[in-house]
Amino acid sequence: MANDPTRKHPGGENQGEGDRESAARYNEATQEFVQSGKVEDAAEQAAGQDPQEARRSEREARERAKAEDPAVRRDYDKPVK
Repeated sequence: MANDPTRKHPGGENQGEGDRESAARYNEATQEFVQSGKVEDAAEQAAGQDPQEARRSEREARERAKAEDPAVRRDYDKPVK
């Protein structure tokens, strides 16, 4: 398994779930998007989405997910231990 090339990212060694290179690329792309001035347009487009379609899209995405992020259903009114 350790030599399986499918388990490595393009830069070399597998970094596991804490992939700093991917996080850096995501953060950079997100920052570029925000600075592009397209956020308002994207928000308006999303606001115009049919609520039924949005629920269906979310349900389909959840079915494909390997696991659910616990923060998705977090109750922010309850203190975290």
